[in-house]
Amino acid sequence: MSVSQRSTLAAAGAGLALSHTARSAKVSHQAHEEAVVDKTVADLVQRSKEAHAALMRGDIKKYRERITYTDDFTLMSPFGGKPTRSFELTTERLEAMGRFFKNGTFEQELVQAYGSADMVVLAIIERQHVEVCGLPAQDWPLRVTLVYRREGAEWRLAHRHADPLVKGVSLEKAADLAR
Repeated sequence: MSVSQRSTLAAAGAGLALSHTARSAKVSHQAHEEAVVDKTVADLVQRSKEAHAALMRGDIKKYRERITYTDDFTLMSPFGGKPTRSFELTTERLEAMGRFFKNGTFEQELVQAYGSADMVVLAIIERQHVEVCGLPAQDWPLRVTLVYRREGAEWRLAHRHADPLVKGVSLEKAADLAR
């Protein structure tokens, strides 16, 4: 084999090696990003659990330490009605929310999580046994969707939607509620 043929083969081999190295680096980078997202999701699941457990005990201070809202936060309450926006959540209203719940216990079941570098969506079932607004303690299972958005280094809650339909209702009952 001539020197030029050997040089050509060596160059081709080096190119293949570089191509393989670049692919390996890309796969390694992607695996690292996925691990970061997985850790973020796990952290947000835990933070949500701690915050809502505190809220069911009426501890709004601990709830607010664990959850911060985006400036465009929306809340779709399990009791229905128009969505609440972040600007409506005054200090007085948040304190009243803390008084709304008392002596509660809380469990959280993760149904599904979706995550990216800047957004995490959690679909969960919340199971609480709590006194609500002076009513005797009872079970209040909720289907909940939480949307977190990264703002700088901080993850903030952008949206919460909850409904009490964990056990399901008949078509007739749903139609009645819709009316």
